[in-house]
Amino acid sequence: MATQIEIEDMTTVGDLAEKLMLPVTKLITELFKNGVMATVNERIDFDTAQIIVGELDLDIELKRKEVEEAAPREKRVASEAADSRPPVVAVMGHVDHGKTSLLDAIRGAQVAKGEAGGITQHISAYQIAHNDRKITFLDTPGHEAFAAIREHGARLTDLVVIVVAADDGIKPQTLEAIRFARKANVKIIVAINKIDKEGADPNRIKQQLAEQNLLVEEWGGDTVVVEVSAKTGQNLSGLLDMVLLVADVEDLRADVDVPAAGLIIEAHMEQGRGAVAEALVEAGRLRPGDFIVAGGTYARVRNLETTTGQAIKEALPSTPVRITGFKELPEFGDEFTFVANEKIARTEAASYAGRSQAGGRLEINSNELIRIINRSNDVNELTIIVKADVQGSLTSVIDNLKTLDTEEVAVRIVGSGVGSISENDLHMARSSNAIIYGFNVNAPSNIKQLASRDKIALRSYRVIYELIDDVKEELTKLLPPEIVETDLGRLVVKGVFKTTKTEVICGGEVTKGKLIVPALARVKRDGEVLADVEVTKLQRGPADAKEIFEGEMCGMSIATTSKVDLQEGDHIELFTREVIARTL
Repeated sequence: MATQIEIEDMTTVGDLAEKLMLPVTKLITELFKNGVMATVNERIDFDTAQIIVGELDLDIELKRKEVEEAAPREKRVASEAADSRPPVVAVMGHVDHGKTSLLDAIRGAQVAKGEAGGITQHISAYQIAHNDRKITFLDTPGHEAFAAIREHGARLTDLVVIVVAADDGIKPQTLEAIRFARKANVKIIVAINKIDKEGADPNRIKQQLAEQNLLVEEWGGDTVVVEVSAKTGQNLSGLLDMVLLVADVEDLRADVDVPAAGLIIEAHMEQGRGAVAEALVEAGRLRPGDFIVAGGTYARVRNLETTTGQAIKEALPSTPVRITGFKELPEFGDEFTFVANEKIARTEAASYAGRSQAGGRLEINSNELIRIINRSNDVNELTIIVKADVQGSLTSVIDNLKTLDTEEVAVRIVGSGVGSISENDLHMARSSNAIIYGFNVNAPSNIKQLASRDKIALRSYRVIYELIDDVKEELTKLLPPEIVETDLGRLVVKGVFKTTKTEVICGGEVTKGKLIVPALARVKRDGEVLADVEVTKLQRGPADAKEIFEGEMCGMSIATTSKVDLQEGDHIELFTREVIARTL
Protein backbone atom coordinates (compact mmCIF):
# COMPACT_ATOMS: atom_id res chain seq x y z
CA MET A 1 0.00 0.00 0.00
CA ALA A 2 1.35 3.43 -0.96
CA THR A 3 2.56 5.71 1.82
CA GLN A 4 0.34 8.78 2.14
CA ILE A 5 1.96 12.19 2.61
CA GLU A 6 0.08 15.41 3.21
CA ILE A 7 1.38 18.61 1.56
CA GLU A 8 0.13 22.17 1.18
CA ASP A 9 -1.34 23.49 -2.04
CA MET A 10 1.93 25.36 -2.66
CA THR A 11 5.25 24.05 -1.35
CA THR A 12 8.92 24.66 -1.99
CA VAL A 13 11.15 22.12 -3.71
CA GLY A 14 13.17 21.86 -0.48
CA ASP A 15 10.11 21.14 1.71
CA LEU A 16 8.82 18.51 -0.72
CA ALA A 17 12.18 16.75 -0.77
CA GLU A 18 12.19 16.69 3.03
CA LYS A 19 8.71 15.17 3.20
CA LEU A 20 9.59 12.59 0.55
CA MET A 21 12.81 11.82 2.49
CA LEU A 22 14.84 12.38 -0.66
CA PRO A 23 17.99 14.43 -1.23
CA VAL A 24 16.88 17.79 -2.58
CA THR A 25 19.45 17.39 -5.36
CA LYS A 26 17.56 14.35 -6.65
CA LEU A 27 14.33 16.32 -6.87
CA ILE A 28 16.07 19.22 -8.60
CA THR A 29 17.75 16.81 -11.00
CA GLU A 30 14.36 15.33 -11.93
CA LEU A 31 13.02 18.82 -12.63
CA PHE A 32 16.13 19.54 -14.73
CA LYS A 33 15.51 16.37 -16.75
CA ASN A 34 12.07 17.71 -17.59
CA GLY A 35 13.45 21.06 -18.68
CA VAL A 36 12.70 23.07 -15.50
CA MET A 37 15.58 25.07 -14.03
CA ALA A 38 14.54 24.92 -10.37
CA THR A 39 16.24 25.78 -7.09
CA VAL A 40 15.57 24.68 -3.54
CA ASN A 41 13.41 27.74 -2.70
CA GLU A 42 11.19 27.74 -5.75
CA ARG A 43 7.55 26.92 -5.15
CA ILE A 44 5.53 24.28 -6.93
CA ASP A 45 1.83 23.52 -6.66
CA PHE A 46 0.19 20.28 -5.55
CA ASP A 47 -0.44 18.98 -9.09
CA THR A 48 3.19 19.60 -10.06
CA ALA A 49 4.34 17.70 -6.98
CA GLN A 50 2.17 14.75 -8.05
CA ILE A 51 3.72 14.78 -11.53
CA ILE A 52 7.26 14.76 -10.08
CA VAL A 53 6.44 11.91 -7.67
CA GLY A 54 5.05 9.96 -10.64
CA GLU A 55 8.21 10.66 -12.68
CA LEU A 56 10.34 9.35 -9.78
CA ASP A 57 8.16 6.18 -9.62
CA LEU A 58 7.83 6.44 -5.82
CA ASP A 59 5.36 4.33 -3.86
CA ILE A 60 3.92 7.47 -2.33
CA GLU A 61 0.47 9.00 -2.55
CA LEU A 62 0.24 12.74 -2.03
CA LYS A 63 -2.76 14.18 -0.23
CA ARG A 64 -3.70 17.84 -0.35
CA LYS A 65 -3.57 19.41 3.10
CA GLU A 66 -6.94 20.92 3.92
CA VAL A 67 -6.66 24.64 4.58
CA GLU A 68 -9.25 27.30 4.96
CA GLU A 69 -9.65 29.18 1.72
CA ALA A 70 -8.28 32.68 1.98
CA ALA A 71 -11.15 35.12 2.03
CA PRO A 72 -11.02 38.11 -0.30
CA ARG A 73 -9.59 41.26 1.24
CA GLU A 74 -12.27 42.71 3.48
CA LYS A 75 -13.01 46.37 4.00
CA ARG A 76 -11.70 47.81 7.26
CA VAL A 77 -14.24 47.63 10.08
CA ALA A 78 -14.78 51.04 11.61
CA SER A 79 -15.31 51.57 15.34
CA GLU A 80 -18.32 53.27 16.93
CA ALA A 81 -16.32 56.49 17.10
CA ALA A 82 -15.61 56.49 13.35
CA ASP A 83 -16.37 59.52 11.21
CA SER A 84 -18.18 59.62 7.87
CA ARG A 85 -15.88 59.42 4.87
CA PRO A 86 -16.22 60.11 1.13
CA PRO A 87 -17.17 57.15 -1.09
CA VAL A 88 -14.45 55.58 -3.25
CA VAL A 89 -15.85 54.96 -6.72
CA ALA A 90 -14.19 52.90 -9.47
CA VAL A 91 -15.22 53.72 -13.02
CA MET A 92 -15.00 50.63 -15.20
CA GLY A 93 -16.22 49.33 -18.54
CA HIS A 94 -15.26 48.38 -22.08
CA VAL A 95 -12.51 50.26 -23.88
CA ASP A 96 -13.80 53.29 -25.86
CA HIS A 97 -17.13 53.42 -24.04
CA GLY A 98 -16.20 56.84 -22.62
CA LYS A 99 -15.04 56.17 -19.04
CA THR A 100 -12.26 58.72 -19.06
CA SER A 101 -14.29 61.27 -21.04
CA LEU A 102 -17.05 60.95 -18.45
CA LEU A 103 -14.61 61.56 -15.62
CA ASP A 104 -13.04 64.46 -17.53
CA ALA A 105 -16.47 66.03 -17.81
CA ILE A 106 -17.04 65.54 -14.08
CA ARG A 107 -13.77 67.19 -13.05
CA GLY A 108 -13.43 69.56 -16.01
CA ALA A 109 -10.15 68.06 -17.27
CA GLN A 110 -9.04 66.87 -20.69
CA VAL A 111 -7.08 63.70 -19.96
CA ALA A 112 -8.41 61.45 -22.73
CA LYS A 113 -6.96 63.62 -25.48
CA GLY A 114 -3.48 63.15 -24.07
CA GLU A 115 -3.67 59.40 -23.62
CA ALA A 116 -1.79 57.15 -26.02
CA GLY A 117 -4.17 55.47 -28.43
CA GLY A 118 -7.08 57.15 -26.62
CA ILE A 119 -7.20 54.40 -23.96
CA THR A 120 -6.51 54.53 -20.23
CA GLN A 121 -3.38 52.54 -19.35
CA HIS A 122 -3.02 53.21 -15.61
CA ILE A 123 -5.20 53.48 -12.55
CA SER A 124 -5.66 57.18 -11.83
CA ALA A 125 -7.36 58.65 -8.78
CA TYR A 126 -8.65 62.06 -7.74
CA GLN A 127 -11.29 63.74 -5.59
CA ILE A 128 -14.11 66.06 -6.63
CA ALA A 129 -16.66 68.04 -4.64
CA HIS A 130 -20.40 67.81 -5.30
CA ASN A 131 -23.02 69.51 -3.14
CA ASP A 132 -20.27 70.32 -0.61
CA ARG A 133 -19.37 66.63 -0.31
CA LYS A 134 -16.29 64.85 -1.58
CA ILE A 135 -16.22 61.82 -3.88
CA THR A 136 -13.04 59.89 -4.73
CA PHE A 137 -12.90 58.45 -8.24
CA LEU A 138 -10.65 55.72 -9.64
CA ASP A 139 -10.32 55.42 -13.42
CA THR A 140 -9.33 51.91 -14.53
CA PRO A 141 -8.20 50.75 -18.00
CA GLY A 142 -10.78 49.12 -20.24
CA HIS A 143 -8.37 47.38 -22.61
CA GLU A 144 -8.31 43.57 -22.22
CA ALA A 145 -4.59 43.64 -21.44
CA PHE A 146 -5.20 45.37 -18.08
CA ALA A 147 -7.36 42.79 -16.29
CA ALA A 148 -5.09 42.78 -13.22
CA ILE A 149 -5.38 46.56 -12.84
CA ARG A 150 -9.17 46.48 -13.20
CA GLU A 151 -9.56 43.79 -10.55
CA HIS A 152 -7.23 45.77 -8.29
CA GLY A 153 -9.44 48.83 -8.81
CA ALA A 154 -12.61 46.91 -7.94
CA ARG A 155 -11.08 45.70 -4.65
CA LEU A 156 -10.28 49.28 -3.58
CA THR A 157 -13.77 50.64 -3.87
CA ASP A 158 -17.12 51.10 -2.15
CA LEU A 159 -19.10 51.16 -5.39
CA VAL A 160 -18.44 50.68 -9.07
CA VAL A 161 -19.82 52.83 -11.88
CA ILE A 162 -19.93 50.64 -14.99
CA VAL A 163 -19.98 52.72 -18.16
CA VAL A 164 -21.81 51.27 -21.18
CA ALA A 165 -22.07 53.07 -24.52
CA ALA A 166 -25.73 53.49 -25.52
CA ASP A 167 -24.90 52.87 -29.18
CA ASP A 168 -22.71 49.80 -28.60
CA GLY A 169 -24.00 47.69 -25.73
CA ILE A 170 -22.43 45.28 -23.27
CA LYS A 171 -18.99 44.00 -24.32
CA PRO A 172 -16.43 41.52 -22.88
CA GLN A 173 -14.75 44.08 -20.58
CA THR A 174 -18.21 45.19 -19.39
CA LEU A 175 -19.00 41.62 -18.33
CA GLU A 176 -15.60 41.35 -16.67
CA ALA A 177 -16.21 44.60 -14.75
CA ILE A 178 -19.54 43.22 -13.50
CA ARG A 179 -17.78 40.03 -12.39
CA PHE A 180 -15.01 41.96 -10.58
CA ALA A 181 -17.57 44.16 -8.80
CA ARG A 182 -19.55 41.14 -7.63
CA LYS A 183 -16.38 39.38 -6.50
CA ALA A 184 -15.39 42.45 -4.47
CA ASN A 185 -18.95 42.61 -3.08
CA VAL A 186 -19.46 46.29 -3.96
CA LYS A 187 -22.53 48.17 -5.15
CA ILE A 188 -23.00 48.72 -8.89
CA ILE A 189 -24.31 51.82 -10.68
CA VAL A 190 -24.63 51.63 -14.46
CA ALA A 191 -23.99 54.82 -16.45
CA ILE A 192 -25.41 54.53 -19.97
CA ASN A 193 -23.14 56.96 -21.82
CA LYS A 194 -23.32 58.53 -25.29
CA ILE A 195 -27.12 58.87 -25.23
CA ASP A 196 -26.67 61.90 -27.52
CA LYS A 197 -25.30 59.73 -30.35
CA GLU A 198 -27.28 58.48 -33.32
CA GLY A 199 -28.25 54.86 -32.77
CA ALA A 200 -28.34 55.17 -28.97
CA ASP A 201 -30.77 52.65 -27.50
CA PRO A 202 -30.82 52.72 -23.66
CA ASN A 203 -33.65 50.15 -23.50
CA ARG A 204 -31.50 47.61 -25.35
CA ILE A 205 -28.75 48.17 -22.74
CA LYS A 206 -31.25 47.66 -19.91
CA GLN A 207 -32.39 44.40 -21.51
CA GLN A 208 -28.76 43.24 -21.77
CA LEU A 209 -28.23 44.15 -18.11
CA ALA A 210 -31.29 42.10 -17.15
CA GLU A 211 -29.71 39.12 -18.94
CA GLN A 212 -26.73 39.55 -16.55
CA ASN A 213 -29.09 39.54 -13.52
CA LEU A 214 -28.86 43.34 -13.17
CA LEU A 215 -32.52 44.34 -13.26
CA VAL A 216 -32.96 48.12 -13.36
CA GLU A 217 -35.10 49.89 -10.75
CA GLU A 218 -37.82 50.97 -13.21
CA TRP A 219 -38.30 47.31 -14.13
CA GLY A 220 -38.67 46.26 -10.48
CA GLY A 221 -35.03 45.52 -9.76
CA ASP A 222 -32.43 47.21 -7.54
CA THR A 223 -29.77 48.22 -10.09
CA VAL A 224 -29.37 51.99 -10.36
CA VAL A 225 -29.09 53.11 -14.00
CA VAL A 226 -28.35 56.70 -15.04
CA GLU A 227 -28.46 57.89 -18.66
CA VAL A 228 -25.69 60.44 -19.30
CA SER A 229 -23.64 62.13 -22.00
CA ALA A 230 -20.02 62.97 -21.32
CA LYS A 231 -19.98 65.10 -24.48
CA THR A 232 -22.91 67.38 -23.62
CA GLY A 233 -22.74 67.03 -19.83
CA GLN A 234 -26.33 65.77 -19.72
CA ASN A 235 -27.38 64.37 -16.31
CA LEU A 236 -23.83 64.26 -14.83
CA SER A 237 -25.18 65.95 -11.72
CA GLY A 238 -27.83 63.22 -11.48
CA LEU A 239 -25.12 60.55 -11.64
CA LEU A 240 -23.18 62.19 -8.79
CA ASP A 241 -26.41 62.50 -6.76
CA MET A 242 -26.99 58.76 -7.15
CA VAL A 243 -23.40 58.01 -6.09
CA LEU A 244 -23.91 60.03 -2.89
CA LEU A 245 -27.32 58.44 -2.29
CA VAL A 246 -25.89 54.92 -2.54
CA ALA A 247 -23.01 56.02 -0.26
CA ASP A 248 -25.51 57.31 2.32
CA VAL A 249 -27.34 53.99 2.29
CA GLU A 250 -24.03 52.19 2.84
CA ASP A 251 -23.18 54.61 5.72
CA LEU A 252 -19.48 54.71 4.92
CA ARG A 253 -17.25 55.42 7.92
CA ALA A 254 -13.58 55.25 8.87
CA ASP A 255 -11.52 55.85 12.01
CA VAL A 256 -9.39 58.98 11.91
CA ASP A 257 -7.58 58.87 15.28
CA VAL A 258 -5.72 55.64 14.48
CA PRO A 259 -2.35 54.92 12.77
CA ALA A 260 -2.60 55.73 9.07
CA ALA A 261 -3.10 52.79 6.69
CA GLY A 262 -4.11 52.26 3.09
CA LEU A 263 -3.23 50.73 -0.28
CA ILE A 264 -0.66 51.49 -2.97
CA ILE A 265 -2.50 52.22 -6.24
CA GLU A 266 0.51 52.83 -8.47
CA ALA A 267 4.26 53.41 -8.20
CA HIS A 268 6.82 54.88 -10.57
CA MET A 269 10.23 56.55 -10.70
CA GLU A 270 10.63 60.29 -11.27
CA GLN A 271 13.88 62.03 -12.05
CA GLY A 272 14.94 64.16 -9.09
CA ARG A 273 12.23 62.69 -6.82
CA GLY A 274 13.01 58.98 -6.86
CA ALA A 275 10.27 56.49 -6.06
CA VAL A 276 6.81 58.06 -6.19
CA ALA A 277 3.71 56.16 -5.09
CA GLU A 278 0.03 56.92 -5.52
CA ALA A 279 -1.93 55.59 -2.58
CA LEU A 280 -5.41 55.58 -1.11
CA VAL A 281 -5.68 56.34 2.60
CA GLU A 282 -8.21 53.98 4.22
CA ALA A 283 -7.86 54.94 7.89
CA GLY A 284 -6.06 57.46 10.10
CA ARG A 285 -4.27 60.69 9.17
CA LEU A 286 -1.22 60.55 6.93
CA ARG A 287 1.17 63.50 7.31
CA PRO A 288 4.56 64.55 5.90
CA GLY A 289 7.32 63.13 8.09
CA ASP A 290 5.39 59.94 8.95
CA PHE A 291 7.15 56.61 8.59
CA ILE A 292 5.18 54.02 6.61
CA VAL A 293 5.93 50.45 5.53
CA ALA A 294 4.61 49.02 2.26
CA GLY A 295 5.59 45.41 1.57
CA GLY A 296 9.37 45.09 1.36
CA THR A 297 10.10 48.81 1.39
CA TYR A 298 9.46 51.82 3.63
CA ALA A 299 9.37 55.60 3.47
CA ARG A 300 9.63 58.69 5.56
CA VAL A 301 6.96 60.72 3.81
CA ARG A 302 8.95 63.55 2.23
CA ASN A 303 6.20 65.09 0.08
CA LEU A 304 2.48 64.51 0.53
CA GLU A 305 0.45 65.76 -2.42
CA THR A 306 -2.91 65.40 -4.07
CA THR A 307 -2.85 63.36 -7.28
CA THR A 308 -2.88 66.65 -9.19
CA GLY A 309 0.39 67.71 -7.51
CA GLN A 310 -0.79 70.14 -4.79
CA ALA A 311 1.03 69.86 -1.46
CA ILE A 312 -1.20 68.99 1.51
CA LYS A 313 -0.53 68.88 5.25
CA GLU A 314 -2.55 65.72 5.94
CA ALA A 315 -4.66 63.12 4.17
CA LEU A 316 -7.81 61.67 5.73
CA PRO A 317 -9.61 58.40 4.86
CA SER A 318 -10.74 57.96 1.21
CA THR A 319 -8.16 60.51 0.05
CA PRO A 320 -5.93 59.59 -2.91
CA VAL A 321 -2.41 60.95 -2.41
CA ARG A 322 1.00 61.03 -4.03
CA ILE A 323 3.88 60.08 -1.71
CA THR A 324 7.63 60.54 -2.14
CA GLY A 325 10.37 59.24 0.14
CA PHE A 326 10.26 55.48 -0.49
CA LYS A 327 13.64 53.75 -0.41
CA GLU A 328 12.52 51.48 -3.27
CA LEU A 329 9.40 51.22 -5.39
CA PRO A 330 6.52 49.65 -3.45
CA GLU A 331 4.63 46.91 -5.26
CA PHE A 332 1.36 47.52 -7.05
CA GLY A 333 -1.38 46.55 -4.53
CA ASP A 334 0.76 46.58 -1.35
CA GLU A 335 -0.87 47.72 1.89
CA PHE A 336 0.92 50.52 3.72
CA THR A 337 0.86 51.07 7.48
CA PHE A 338 2.17 53.76 9.82
CA VAL A 339 5.07 52.88 12.16
CA ALA A 340 6.66 54.89 14.95
CA ASN A 341 10.22 55.30 13.65
CA GLU A 342 12.72 54.37 10.95
CA LYS A 343 14.19 51.46 12.91
CA ILE A 344 10.81 49.70 13.09
CA ALA A 345 10.11 50.57 9.45
CA ARG A 346 13.43 49.10 8.30
CA THR A 347 12.93 45.93 10.37
CA GLU A 348 9.38 45.30 9.16
CA ALA A 349 10.29 45.91 5.52
CA ALA A 350 13.31 43.59 5.75
CA SER A 351 11.19 40.91 7.44
CA TYR A 352 8.58 41.07 4.65
CA ALA A 353 11.27 40.94 1.97
CA GLY A 354 12.85 37.92 3.68
CA ARG A 355 9.50 36.07 3.77
CA SER A 356 8.96 36.82 0.09
CA GLN A 357 12.38 35.47 -0.86
CA ALA A 358 11.91 32.37 1.29
CA GLY A 359 8.68 31.73 -0.56
CA GLY A 360 10.61 31.59 -3.80
CA ARG A 361 10.52 34.07 -6.62
CA LEU A 362 9.35 31.56 -9.20
CA GLU A 363 6.14 29.60 -8.94
CA ILE A 364 5.90 26.51 -11.12
CA ASN A 365 2.40 25.19 -11.68
CA SER A 366 1.33 21.88 -13.19
CA ASN A 367 0.21 23.33 -16.52
CA GLU A 368 3.59 25.01 -16.97
CA LEU A 369 5.46 21.83 -16.03
CA ILE A 370 3.42 19.62 -18.37
CA ARG A 371 3.91 22.14 -21.16
CA ILE A 372 7.68 22.14 -20.59
CA ILE A 373 7.82 18.33 -20.39
CA ASN A 374 5.83 17.89 -23.59
CA ARG A 375 7.44 20.55 -25.71
CA SER A 376 10.53 19.82 -27.78
CA ASN A 377 13.91 20.71 -26.34
CA ASP A 378 14.70 22.94 -29.29
CA VAL A 379 11.99 25.49 -28.44
CA ASN A 380 12.99 28.89 -29.79
CA GLU A 381 13.08 31.61 -27.13
CA LEU A 382 12.78 35.37 -27.58
CA THR A 383 14.87 37.02 -24.88
CA ILE A 384 13.58 40.41 -23.78
CA ILE A 385 13.92 43.07 -21.08
CA VAL A 386 10.81 45.06 -20.09
CA LYS A 387 10.82 48.53 -18.55
CA ALA A 388 7.59 50.37 -17.71
CA ASP A 389 6.54 53.66 -16.16
CA VAL A 390 4.53 52.21 -13.26
CA GLN A 391 4.24 48.90 -11.42
CA GLY A 392 0.68 48.19 -12.56
CA SER A 393 1.60 48.54 -16.22
CA LEU A 394 4.69 46.37 -15.78
CA THR A 395 2.51 43.63 -14.24
CA SER A 396 0.02 43.85 -17.12
CA VAL A 397 2.72 43.78 -19.82
CA ILE A 398 4.49 40.76 -18.32
CA ASP A 399 1.23 38.87 -17.72
CA ASN A 400 0.20 39.38 -21.35
CA LEU A 401 3.61 38.41 -22.75
CA LYS A 402 3.45 35.09 -20.86
CA THR A 403 0.27 34.18 -22.74
CA LEU A 404 2.13 34.28 -26.08
CA ASP A 405 4.18 31.12 -25.35
CA THR A 406 3.54 28.06 -27.54
CA GLU A 407 5.11 24.62 -27.85
CA GLU A 408 7.63 25.98 -30.36
CA VAL A 409 8.37 29.55 -29.28
CA ALA A 410 8.45 31.26 -25.91
CA VAL A 411 9.17 34.65 -24.36
CA ARG A 412 12.01 34.68 -21.82
CA ILE A 413 12.07 37.85 -19.70
CA VAL A 414 15.60 38.23 -18.34
CA GLY A 415 15.03 41.61 -16.74
CA SER A 416 12.22 43.99 -15.84
CA GLY A 417 11.67 47.09 -13.81
CA VAL A 418 10.06 50.48 -13.41
CA GLY A 419 11.80 53.60 -14.70
CA SER A 420 13.81 54.80 -17.67
CA ILE A 421 15.99 52.46 -19.71
CA SER A 422 19.47 52.54 -18.17
CA GLU A 423 23.03 51.53 -18.96
CA ASN A 424 22.57 48.44 -16.77
CA ASP A 425 19.71 47.35 -19.04
CA LEU A 426 22.06 47.70 -22.03
CA HIS A 427 24.71 45.56 -20.31
CA MET A 428 22.11 42.86 -19.60
CA ALA A 429 20.76 43.03 -23.16
CA ARG A 430 24.27 42.73 -24.60
CA SER A 431 25.15 39.67 -22.49
CA SER A 432 21.82 37.90 -23.11
CA ASN A 433 21.23 39.07 -26.70
CA ALA A 434 17.89 40.55 -25.60
CA ILE A 435 15.53 43.12 -27.08
CA ILE A 436 14.70 45.99 -24.70
CA TYR A 437 11.04 47.03 -24.65
CA GLY A 438 10.04 50.28 -22.97
CA PHE A 439 6.39 50.93 -22.13
CA ASN A 440 5.62 54.60 -21.54
CA VAL A 441 9.30 55.23 -20.72
CA ASN A 442 11.95 57.00 -22.75
CA ALA A 443 15.62 56.23 -23.18
CA PRO A 444 17.99 59.19 -22.68
CA SER A 445 19.90 60.22 -25.82
CA ASN A 446 23.20 58.80 -24.51
CA ILE A 447 21.50 55.41 -23.93
CA LYS A 448 20.10 55.46 -27.48
CA GLN A 449 23.58 56.20 -28.83
CA LEU A 450 25.13 53.33 -26.83
CA ALA A 451 22.36 50.98 -27.99
CA SER A 452 22.93 51.99 -31.61
CA ARG A 453 26.69 51.54 -31.27
CA ASP A 454 26.34 48.08 -29.74
CA LYS A 455 23.51 47.10 -32.14
CA ILE A 456 21.07 46.51 -29.26
CA ALA A 457 17.39 46.56 -30.26
CA LEU A 458 15.64 49.20 -28.16
CA ARG A 459 11.92 49.76 -28.77
CA SER A 460 9.52 52.06 -26.96
CA TYR A 461 5.72 51.99 -27.05
CA ARG A 462 2.96 54.07 -25.52
CA VAL A 463 0.09 51.68 -26.29
CA ILE A 464 0.18 48.23 -24.73
CA TYR A 465 -1.35 46.29 -27.63
CA GLU A 466 1.26 47.74 -30.01
CA LEU A 467 4.04 46.40 -27.75
CA ILE A 468 2.37 42.98 -27.53
CA ASP A 469 1.93 42.89 -31.31
CA ASP A 470 5.64 43.66 -31.78
CA VAL A 471 6.66 40.78 -29.49
CA LYS A 472 4.20 38.51 -31.30
CA GLU A 473 5.80 39.49 -34.62
CA GLU A 474 9.27 38.69 -33.26
CA LEU A 475 8.04 35.30 -32.01
CA THR A 476 6.52 34.65 -35.43
CA LYS A 477 9.96 35.09 -36.99
CA LEU A 478 11.24 32.31 -34.70
CA LEU A 479 8.56 29.85 -35.81
CA PRO A 480 9.95 27.12 -38.11
CA PRO A 481 8.33 27.57 -41.55
CA GLU A 482 5.69 25.12 -42.73
CA ILE A 483 6.74 23.01 -45.70
CA VAL A 484 3.82 22.09 -47.96
CA GLU A 485 4.21 19.42 -50.64
CA THR A 486 1.75 19.16 -53.54
CA ASP A 487 1.63 15.94 -55.59
CA LEU A 488 1.74 16.44 -59.37
CA GLY A 489 1.89 13.15 -61.23
CA ARG A 490 3.55 9.72 -61.54
CA LEU A 491 5.62 8.12 -64.30
CA VAL A 492 6.33 4.39 -64.71
CA VAL A 493 9.83 3.85 -66.15
CA LYS A 494 9.76 1.93 -69.46
CA GLY A 495 13.41 2.44 -70.40
CA VAL A 496 16.70 3.83 -69.05
CA PHE A 497 18.94 5.49 -71.67
CA LYS A 498 21.73 7.11 -69.70
CA THR A 499 23.00 6.92 -66.14
CA THR A 500 25.83 8.99 -64.62
CA LYS A 501 26.68 10.14 -61.13
CA THR A 502 24.71 13.37 -61.57
CA GLU A 503 22.17 12.61 -64.32
CA VAL A 504 19.70 9.98 -65.48
CA ILE A 505 17.81 10.02 -68.80
CA CYS A 506 14.82 7.70 -68.99
CA GLY A 507 11.43 7.27 -70.64
CA GLY A 508 8.05 6.05 -69.54
CA GLU A 509 4.29 6.46 -69.30
CA VAL A 510 2.39 8.97 -67.13
CA THR A 511 -0.04 6.89 -65.10
CA LYS A 512 -1.41 9.59 -62.78
CA GLY A 513 -1.88 13.37 -62.82
CA LYS A 514 0.42 15.46 -64.97
CA LEU A 515 4.15 16.11 -65.09
CA ILE A 516 5.61 19.61 -65.20
CA VAL A 517 9.14 20.93 -65.26
CA PRO A 518 11.00 21.95 -63.18
CA ALA A 519 9.81 19.77 -60.31
CA LEU A 520 11.07 17.67 -57.41
CA ALA A 521 10.58 13.89 -57.50
CA ARG A 522 11.02 10.67 -55.55
CA VAL A 523 12.19 7.45 -57.16
CA LYS A 524 10.32 4.46 -55.70
CA ARG A 525 10.67 0.70 -56.14
CA ASP A 526 8.09 -1.60 -54.56
CA GLY A 527 6.87 1.29 -52.41
CA GLU A 528 10.29 2.15 -50.98
CA VAL A 529 12.00 5.48 -51.71
CA LEU A 530 15.35 5.02 -53.48
CA ALA A 531 16.28 8.65 -53.96
CA ASP A 532 15.08 12.26 -53.96
CA VAL A 533 15.84 13.88 -57.31
CA GLU A 534 15.01 16.91 -59.46
CA VAL A 535 13.31 16.71 -62.88
CA THR A 536 15.06 19.17 -65.21
CA LYS A 537 13.64 18.30 -68.67
CA LEU A 538 10.63 16.63 -70.30
CA GLN A 539 10.34 15.52 -73.94
CA ARG A 540 7.30 14.58 -76.00
CA GLY A 541 8.92 12.78 -78.96
CA PRO A 542 11.88 14.85 -80.14
CA ALA A 543 10.51 18.16 -78.81
CA ASP A 544 10.89 19.61 -75.33
CA ALA A 545 7.66 19.94 -73.35
CA LYS A 546 6.60 21.86 -70.23
CA GLU A 547 3.69 19.53 -69.39
CA ILE A 548 2.92 15.86 -70.00
CA PHE A 549 -0.56 14.52 -69.21
CA GLU A 550 -1.87 11.19 -67.92
CA GLY A 551 -1.73 8.41 -70.55
CA GLU A 552 1.08 10.03 -72.57
CA MET A 553 4.60 8.71 -73.14
CA CYS A 554 7.59 10.98 -72.59
CA GLY A 555 11.30 11.25 -71.99
CA MET A 556 12.69 12.68 -68.74
CA SER A 557 16.05 14.10 -67.59
CA ILE A 558 16.76 13.82 -63.86
CA ALA A 559 19.46 15.65 -61.82
CA THR A 560 20.85 13.65 -58.90
CA THR A 561 23.39 14.24 -56.14
CA SER A 562 24.61 10.63 -56.24
CA LYS A 563 24.28 7.75 -58.69
CA VAL A 564 20.76 6.26 -58.87
CA ASP A 565 20.30 2.65 -60.04
CA LEU A 566 17.12 3.30 -62.00
CA GLN A 567 15.39 0.25 -63.50
CA GLU A 568 12.36 -0.46 -65.67
CA GLY A 569 9.19 -0.68 -63.59
CA ASP A 570 10.36 1.94 -61.06
CA HIS A 571 7.96 4.79 -60.27
CA ILE A 572 8.95 8.46 -60.35
CA GLU A 573 6.53 10.64 -58.36
CA LEU A 574 6.71 14.37 -59.05
CA PHE A 575 5.75 17.06 -56.52
CA THR A 576 6.33 20.72 -55.66
CA ARG A 577 7.52 21.95 -52.28
CA GLU A 578 6.51 25.35 -50.90
CA VAL A 579 7.89 27.01 -47.78
CA ILE A 580 5.15 29.00 -46.01
CA ALA A 581 5.90 31.44 -43.20
CA ARG A 582 3.73 30.71 -40.15
CA THR A 583 2.02 33.09 -37.76
CA LEU A 584 1.03 32.79 -34.12
